[in-house]
Amino acid sequence: MFTDSVKITLRAGKGGNGVVAWRREKYIPKGGPVGGNGGTGGSILLKTDVHVPSLEGFRNRRLIHAENGMPGGGNLRKGRNGTECVLTVPCGTLVKDLKSGEVLFDFTGENQEYLICKGGKGGKGNHCFKSPTNQAPNTCTPGLEGEVKEVELELKLIADVGLIGMPNAGKSTLMSKVTHVPVKIGAYPFTTLYPNLSYIQGPSRILVADIPGIIEGAHLNKGLGFAFLRHIERSSILIYVIDVSGFEERDPLDDFRVLMSELKAYSEEILKKPFLVVLNKIDQEGAEEHLHNFIQNYPFAKETLFPISAMLGEGIAPLVAAMRQLVHSP
Repeated sequence: MFTDSVKITLRAGKGGNGVVAWRREKYIPKGGPVGGNGGTGGSILLKTDVHVPSLEGFRNRRLIHAENGMPGGGNLRKGRNGTECVLTVPCGTLVKDLKSGEVLFDFTGENQEYLICKGGKGGKGNHCFKSPTNQAPNTCTPGLEGEVKEVELELKLIADVGLIGMPNAGKSTLMSKVTHVPVKIGAYPFTTLYPNLSYIQGPSRILVADIPGIIEGAHLNKGLGFAFLRHIERSSILIYVIDVSGFEERDPLDDFRVLMSELKAYSEEILKKPFLVVLNKIDQEGAEEHLHNFIQNYPFAKETLFPISAMLGEGIAPLVAAMRQLVHSP
Protein backbone atom coordinates (compact mmCIF):
# COMPACT_ATOMS: atom_id res chain seq x y z
CA MET A 1 0.00 0.00 0.00
CA PHE A 2 1.30 3.44 -0.93
CA THR A 3 1.59 5.71 2.12
CA ASP A 4 2.56 9.35 1.66
CA SER A 5 1.64 10.92 5.02
CA VAL A 6 2.11 9.69 8.60
CA LYS A 7 2.01 11.22 12.08
CA ILE A 8 4.43 9.82 14.64
CA THR A 9 5.99 10.62 18.01
CA LEU A 10 9.77 10.36 18.19
CA ARG A 11 11.50 9.96 21.55
CA ALA A 12 15.27 9.98 21.93
CA GLY A 13 16.85 7.81 24.61
CA LYS A 14 17.24 8.97 28.21
CA GLY A 15 20.78 9.37 29.55
CA GLY A 16 22.00 6.76 32.02
CA ASN A 17 22.22 7.70 35.71
CA GLY A 18 25.49 8.45 37.42
CA VAL A 19 26.28 6.31 40.45
CA VAL A 20 27.81 6.62 43.91
CA ALA A 21 30.64 4.13 44.41
CA TRP A 22 33.76 3.90 46.57
CA ARG A 23 37.17 2.44 46.12
CA ARG A 24 37.47 -0.53 48.47
CA GLU A 25 40.77 -2.37 48.28
CA LYS A 26 42.70 -4.26 50.87
CA TYR A 27 45.44 -2.27 52.59
CA ILE A 28 44.14 1.01 51.12
CA PRO A 29 42.36 2.67 54.05
CA LYS A 30 41.37 5.90 52.30
CA GLY A 31 39.54 4.80 49.20
CA GLY A 32 37.99 7.69 47.29
CA PRO A 33 34.84 8.13 45.16
CA VAL A 34 34.89 6.08 41.94
CA GLY A 35 31.30 6.32 40.72
CA GLY A 36 31.15 6.45 36.91
CA ASN A 37 29.03 8.62 34.63
CA GLY A 38 25.97 7.36 32.81
CA GLY A 39 25.95 6.82 29.05
CA THR A 40 24.33 9.21 26.58
CA GLY A 41 20.87 8.27 25.32
CA GLY A 42 20.49 7.24 21.69
CA SER A 43 19.56 9.96 19.21
CA ILE A 44 17.08 9.62 16.32
CA LEU A 45 18.21 10.46 12.78
CA LEU A 46 16.24 10.59 9.56
CA LYS A 47 18.09 9.60 6.39
CA THR A 48 17.02 9.39 2.76
CA ASP A 49 17.25 6.13 0.84
CA VAL A 50 16.48 5.99 -2.90
CA HIS A 51 15.35 2.38 -2.49
CA VAL A 52 12.50 3.38 -0.14
CA PRO A 53 9.47 4.24 -2.34
CA SER A 54 7.03 5.50 0.30
CA LEU A 55 6.36 5.98 4.02
CA GLU A 56 4.78 2.53 4.30
CA GLY A 57 7.31 1.50 6.95
CA PHE A 58 5.81 4.04 9.37
CA ARG A 59 2.14 3.27 8.72
CA ASN A 60 1.59 1.19 11.86
CA ARG A 61 4.14 2.89 14.07
CA ARG A 62 2.90 5.68 16.35
CA LEU A 63 5.83 5.89 18.77
CA ILE A 64 9.51 5.33 17.94
CA HIS A 65 11.89 5.22 20.89
CA ALA A 66 15.69 5.19 20.75
CA GLU A 67 17.67 3.15 23.29
CA ASN A 68 18.39 4.63 26.70
CA GLY A 69 21.92 5.09 27.96
CA MET A 70 23.15 2.64 30.61
CA PRO A 71 24.00 3.73 34.18
CA GLY A 72 27.61 4.16 35.24
CA GLY A 73 29.48 1.64 37.32
CA GLY A 74 32.09 1.46 40.01
CA ASN A 75 35.82 1.93 39.40
CA LEU A 76 35.03 4.95 37.16
CA ARG A 77 33.24 2.81 34.57
CA LYS A 78 31.13 4.88 32.21
CA GLY A 79 27.76 3.50 31.15
CA ARG A 80 27.27 2.36 27.55
CA ASN A 81 25.73 4.92 25.19
CA GLY A 82 22.30 4.15 23.79
CA THR A 83 22.28 2.91 20.19
CA GLU A 84 21.46 5.58 17.63
CA CYS A 85 18.15 5.05 15.82
CA VAL A 86 18.37 5.72 12.05
CA LEU A 87 15.05 5.91 10.19
CA THR A 88 15.09 5.78 6.39
CA VAL A 89 12.67 7.92 4.39
CA PRO A 90 12.20 8.42 0.62
CA CYS A 91 13.58 11.43 -1.21
CA GLY A 92 10.98 14.19 -1.26
CA THR A 93 9.91 13.77 2.37
CA LEU A 94 8.90 16.87 4.32
CA VAL A 95 9.30 16.78 8.11
CA LYS A 96 6.74 19.02 9.83
CA ASP A 97 6.15 19.86 13.47
CA LEU A 98 2.72 18.42 14.18
CA LYS A 99 1.57 21.26 16.45
CA SER A 100 2.94 24.34 14.69
CA GLY A 101 3.03 23.03 11.13
CA GLU A 102 6.58 24.36 10.75
CA VAL A 103 8.72 22.56 8.18
CA LEU A 104 11.70 21.22 10.12
CA PHE A 105 13.51 19.67 7.16
CA ASP A 106 12.98 19.00 3.47
CA PHE A 107 14.69 15.91 2.07
CA THR A 108 15.36 16.60 -1.61
CA GLY A 109 18.55 14.60 -2.22
CA GLU A 110 20.13 11.20 -1.72
CA ASN A 111 21.83 10.24 1.58
CA GLN A 112 20.74 13.40 3.41
CA GLU A 113 20.66 13.15 7.20
CA TYR A 114 18.80 15.15 9.82
CA LEU A 115 19.22 14.80 13.58
CA ILE A 116 15.65 15.25 14.71
CA CYS A 117 15.85 14.13 18.37
CA LYS A 118 19.02 14.34 20.42
CA GLY A 119 19.65 11.80 23.14
CA GLY A 120 19.81 12.93 26.78
CA LYS A 121 23.16 13.42 28.50
CA GLY A 122 24.28 10.86 31.02
CA GLY A 123 24.30 11.74 34.72
CA LYS A 124 27.49 12.33 36.67
CA GLY A 125 28.92 9.88 39.17
CA ASN A 126 30.19 10.96 42.57
CA HIS A 127 33.78 11.04 41.27
CA CYS A 128 32.91 14.26 39.41
CA PHE A 129 32.00 16.03 42.67
CA LYS A 130 35.30 15.38 44.42
CA SER A 131 37.11 18.56 45.49
CA PRO A 132 39.79 19.61 47.98
CA THR A 133 37.07 20.48 50.45
CA ASN A 134 34.84 17.51 49.69
CA GLN A 135 36.93 14.37 49.54
CA ALA A 136 34.02 11.95 49.94
CA PRO A 137 31.02 13.27 47.96
CA ASN A 138 27.93 11.17 48.32
CA THR A 139 26.21 12.79 45.35
CA CYS A 140 25.37 11.72 41.78
CA THR A 141 22.97 13.05 39.16
CA PRO A 142 20.33 11.29 37.03
CA GLY A 143 20.53 11.17 33.26
CA LEU A 144 18.60 13.76 31.28
CA GLU A 145 15.55 12.90 29.21
CA GLY A 146 15.99 12.73 25.44
CA GLU A 147 14.18 15.09 23.09
CA VAL A 148 10.59 14.26 22.17
CA LYS A 149 8.92 15.51 18.99
CA GLU A 150 5.55 14.93 17.42
CA VAL A 151 5.99 15.19 13.67
CA GLU A 152 4.20 14.62 10.42
CA LEU A 153 6.11 13.06 7.55
CA GLU A 154 4.70 14.06 4.17
CA LEU A 155 6.00 12.67 0.90
CA LYS A 156 6.05 14.72 -2.28
CA LEU A 157 7.38 12.59 -5.11
CA ILE A 158 10.33 14.00 -7.01
CA ALA A 159 9.93 12.99 -10.66
CA ASP A 160 11.20 14.27 -14.01
CA VAL A 161 7.77 13.81 -15.61
CA GLY A 162 4.32 13.87 -14.01
CA LEU A 163 1.39 12.33 -15.93
CA ILE A 164 -1.89 14.00 -15.07
CA GLY A 165 -5.36 13.61 -16.50
CA MET A 166 -8.98 12.74 -15.85
CA PRO A 167 -9.89 9.17 -14.82
CA ASN A 168 -9.60 6.71 -17.73
CA ALA A 169 -7.64 9.14 -19.89
CA GLY A 170 -5.04 6.43 -20.51
CA LYS A 171 -2.21 7.56 -18.22
CA SER A 172 -1.42 4.06 -16.97
CA THR A 173 -1.47 2.62 -20.49
CA LEU A 174 0.90 5.37 -21.62
CA MET A 175 3.09 4.67 -18.59
CA SER A 176 3.33 1.00 -19.50
CA LYS A 177 4.32 1.85 -23.08
CA VAL A 178 7.06 4.38 -22.34
CA THR A 179 8.58 2.58 -19.35
CA HIS A 180 7.85 -1.04 -20.41
CA VAL A 181 6.75 -1.79 -16.85
CA PRO A 182 3.35 -3.48 -16.32
CA VAL A 183 0.89 -1.36 -14.36
CA LYS A 184 -2.73 -1.94 -13.40
CA ILE A 185 -5.02 -0.97 -16.28
CA GLY A 186 -8.81 -1.13 -16.22
CA ALA A 187 -11.81 0.42 -17.97
CA TYR A 188 -13.27 2.01 -14.88
CA PRO A 189 -12.70 5.30 -13.02
CA PHE A 190 -9.84 5.52 -10.52
CA THR A 191 -8.09 2.38 -11.71
CA THR A 192 -4.94 4.06 -10.40
CA LEU A 193 -5.43 4.63 -6.68
CA TYR A 194 -1.80 5.38 -5.83
CA PRO A 195 1.02 7.08 -7.76
CA ASN A 196 3.14 4.74 -9.87
CA LEU A 197 6.84 5.41 -10.43
CA SER A 198 9.06 4.02 -13.15
CA TYR A 199 11.90 4.96 -15.50
CA ILE A 200 12.16 5.57 -19.22
CA GLN A 201 15.43 3.84 -20.09
CA GLY A 202 18.00 5.25 -22.47
CA PRO A 203 21.23 7.26 -22.46
CA SER A 204 19.87 8.99 -19.37
CA ARG A 205 16.97 7.65 -17.34
CA ILE A 206 13.80 9.72 -16.90
CA LEU A 207 11.69 9.13 -13.80
CA VAL A 208 7.96 9.17 -14.60
CA ALA A 209 5.15 9.49 -12.04
CA ASP A 210 1.64 8.38 -12.94
CA ILE A 211 -0.66 10.47 -10.74
CA PRO A 212 -4.19 9.17 -9.93
CA GLY A 213 -7.03 10.75 -11.89
CA ILE A 214 -8.05 14.32 -11.16
CA ILE A 215 -11.67 15.45 -11.41
CA GLU A 216 -13.37 18.81 -11.14
CA GLY A 217 -13.29 19.89 -7.48
CA ALA A 218 -10.20 17.86 -6.64
CA HIS A 219 -8.72 20.86 -4.81
CA LEU A 220 -11.83 20.72 -2.59
CA ASN A 221 -11.13 17.07 -1.74
CA LYS A 222 -13.53 15.58 -4.28
CA GLY A 223 -12.81 12.29 -5.99
CA LEU A 224 -9.46 11.10 -4.68
CA GLY A 225 -9.07 14.61 -3.33
CA PHE A 226 -5.99 16.77 -3.05
CA ALA A 227 -3.94 14.02 -1.37
CA PHE A 228 -2.10 13.34 -4.62
CA LEU A 229 -1.99 16.86 -6.04
CA ARG A 230 1.09 17.41 -3.88
CA HIS A 231 3.02 14.88 -5.96
CA ILE A 232 2.73 17.11 -9.03
CA GLU A 233 4.52 19.99 -7.31
CA ARG A 234 8.01 18.53 -7.71
CA SER A 235 7.70 17.12 -11.21
CA SER A 236 10.05 18.94 -13.58
CA ILE A 237 7.60 18.82 -16.48
CA LEU A 238 3.90 17.97 -16.75
CA ILE A 239 2.21 15.75 -19.31
CA TYR A 240 -1.53 16.39 -19.65
CA VAL A 241 -3.15 13.20 -20.93
CA ILE A 242 -6.47 13.97 -22.64
CA ASP A 243 -9.01 11.43 -23.92
CA VAL A 244 -10.05 12.73 -27.37
CA SER A 245 -12.49 9.90 -28.05
CA GLY A 246 -15.35 11.90 -26.51
CA PHE A 247 -16.04 9.10 -24.04
CA GLU A 248 -19.42 9.59 -22.29
CA GLU A 249 -19.98 12.69 -24.46
CA ARG A 250 -17.22 14.58 -22.67
CA ASP A 251 -15.53 17.48 -24.44
CA PRO A 252 -11.73 16.94 -24.44
CA LEU A 253 -11.13 20.69 -24.41
CA ASP A 254 -13.29 21.04 -21.31
CA ASP A 255 -11.30 18.26 -19.64
CA PHE A 256 -8.09 20.14 -20.35
CA ARG A 257 -9.53 23.36 -18.91
CA VAL A 258 -10.72 21.54 -15.79
CA LEU A 259 -7.25 20.06 -15.21
CA MET A 260 -5.57 23.45 -15.53
CA SER A 261 -8.19 25.05 -13.30
CA GLU A 262 -7.70 22.45 -10.56
CA LEU A 263 -3.92 22.82 -10.64
CA LYS A 264 -4.23 26.59 -10.49
CA ALA A 265 -6.59 26.38 -7.51
CA TYR A 266 -4.11 24.13 -5.72
CA SER A 267 -0.97 26.12 -6.59
CA GLU A 268 -0.46 28.66 -9.37
CA GLU A 269 3.27 27.82 -9.39
CA ILE A 270 2.46 24.44 -10.96
CA LEU A 271 1.16 26.11 -14.12
CA LYS A 272 4.56 27.74 -14.66
CA LYS A 273 6.17 24.35 -15.30
CA PRO A 274 6.98 23.23 -18.87
CA PHE A 275 4.27 20.94 -20.24
CA LEU A 276 3.14 18.80 -23.14
CA VAL A 277 -0.40 17.77 -24.04
CA VAL A 278 -1.02 14.19 -25.11
CA LEU A 279 -4.21 13.64 -27.10
CA ASN A 280 -4.83 9.97 -26.49
CA LYS A 281 -7.16 7.36 -28.03
CA ILE A 282 -7.02 8.74 -31.58
CA ASP A 283 -7.82 5.22 -32.76
CA GLN A 284 -11.31 5.35 -31.21
CA GLU A 285 -14.45 5.99 -33.24
CA GLY A 286 -15.40 9.67 -33.27
CA ALA A 287 -11.97 10.81 -32.08
CA GLU A 288 -11.09 12.56 -35.36
CA GLU A 289 -13.74 15.26 -34.94
CA HIS A 290 -12.80 15.94 -31.30
CA LEU A 291 -9.11 15.99 -32.24
CA HIS A 292 -9.69 18.58 -34.96
CA ASN A 293 -11.78 20.77 -32.63
CA PHE A 294 -9.16 20.55 -29.87
CA ILE A 295 -6.30 21.57 -32.17
CA GLN A 296 -8.31 24.48 -33.60
CA ASN A 297 -9.17 25.91 -30.16
CA TYR A 298 -5.97 25.03 -28.31
CA PRO A 299 -4.66 28.30 -26.75
CA PHE A 300 -0.96 27.34 -26.57
CA ALA A 301 1.77 26.48 -29.07
CA LYS A 302 0.74 23.62 -31.34
CA GLU A 303 4.24 22.12 -30.94
CA THR A 304 3.20 21.00 -27.45
CA LEU A 305 0.43 18.75 -28.83
CA PHE A 306 1.03 15.04 -29.42
CA PRO A 307 -1.83 12.92 -30.84
CA ILE A 308 -1.22 9.28 -29.87
CA SER A 309 -2.83 5.92 -29.33
CA ALA A 310 -1.22 4.53 -26.20
CA MET A 311 -3.02 1.21 -26.66
CA LEU A 312 -1.61 0.70 -30.17
CA GLY A 313 1.71 2.41 -29.49
CA GLU A 314 1.18 5.08 -32.17
CA GLY A 315 2.97 8.41 -31.73
CA ILE A 316 4.94 7.26 -28.67
CA ALA A 317 8.45 7.79 -30.09
CA PRO A 318 8.04 11.53 -30.90
CA LEU A 319 6.48 12.08 -27.49
CA VAL A 320 9.38 10.42 -25.64
CA ALA A 321 11.87 12.46 -27.69
CA ALA A 322 10.07 15.69 -26.73
CA MET A 323 10.01 14.63 -23.07
CA ARG A 324 13.77 14.03 -23.14
CA GLN A 325 14.37 17.41 -24.73
CA LEU A 326 12.30 19.21 -22.10
CA VAL A 327 13.78 17.33 -19.15
CA HIS A 328 17.36 17.99 -20.23
CA SER A 329 16.86 21.56 -21.47
CA PRO A 330 18.61 24.22 -19.30
